[in-house]
Amino acid sequence: MRKFIQSGGVLLVALLIIASCKKEVRPLNLNLTAVGSLSLPANNTAVALAPATPASVDFQWSAANAADGDYVLYQIAFDKEGGDFSKPVYKTVSNGGGVETKITLAHKDLNKIANMAGIAASSTGKLKWTVLASKGTNVVTSSESRTIQLSRPAGFAEIPVDMYITGSATEGGTDITKAVKLKKNEEGVFEIYTSLKAGTYFLTDKPNDAGKKYYIDGGLIKEAGAPVTISADKKYKLTFDFNVATTSSVEIQSVGLWMSAYASEIGQLNYIGNSTWQIASLPIEFYQFSWGRDERYKFVVHTSAGIQYMGSSRGDNGPPAGQAASYFFLLPVTNDQWSNTYKFDPSADRHNVKVDVNFKTDGAYTHTVTTL
Repeated sequence: MRKFIQSGGVLLVALLIIASCKKEVRPLNLNLTAVGSLSLPANNTAVALAPATPASVDFQWSAANAADGDYVLYQIAFDKEGGDFSKPVYKTVSNGGGVETKITLAHKDLNKIANMAGIAASSTGKLKWTVLASKGTNVVTSSESRTIQLSRPAGFAEIPVDMYITGSATEGGTDITKAVKLKKNEEGVFEIYTSLKAGTYFLTDKPNDAGKKYYIDGGLIKEAGAPVTISADKKYKLTFDFNVATTSSVEIQSVGLWMSAYASEIGQLNYIGNSTWQIASLPIEFYQFSWGRDERYKFVVHTSAGIQYMGSSRGDNGPPAGQAASYFFLLPVTNDQWSNTYKFDPSADRHNVKVDVNFKTDGAYTHTVTTL
């Protein structure tokens, strides 16, 4: 009997819960009003885009109201100047995952949106924008829209992640799968120390036929054009800035090992390929001062744009033994006779050394010195 009563009690509780749940079921109210007004930026605001900077633009509007007082989700929509938002060129949710009545868009994002709307680089055009409020499947477009004028700089809306150089003038030759990767210095900026011979070259963001191809025309990077023609064998430092679509080509005339105590270059390195200069064997003799023998050195790169000293990030260095790999990293430094130098290992004194200067693109620029 007790088991029967307990079972009956459990059943009664279950029935009460079910009945209670049924009472809570109610249809979802999807009714809401449209966004009332747009507040920022003012209509016809003109913005000169600087996508390489952290600059941004704030967009704000008044709240829409849901009939049940529940949350409303917002999307900002952009269209061409004459568009009606039936097929906007771009939409995205507002701040806070769509619940806030504002959104902050970086210049680099607006630059991409302008590109989607057909506003070319180095030109000015207008976009319309409005706000969509939604609750469930009900989406209501604001009756108000505004125009924003965007001036795009030279450059690319979509900045490539990687960059390669290929062609008959390059060390990798015409086989695009052997294209030489460039070093990425910062977002959109790539460089390489390399040799170019008589022939042609172009750039690609992938070492295969599916990659986008880029060409140099009048010092500007473009997606259409003809490969660059090289007439003579030379060594170069090439720099490509996709943020502003500009290039720099500097001839590397020589690389020398500069010893502080002698205040002169004591040897010249030869280019051996793969962004590397080398002295196979160089006699070293430390300079005798009254206080001892001096072993400090750095490097001098002679270019068509002038002389660049390459040395240590530290103003004053100790001996190389036991130092981290970063001790040997190469950075642009001043021509000060004693500062930002390295020190030869004591074993190098009155012996020959092998010196390699490595401007390879797969890591920090660095060098090695091996006593022979």
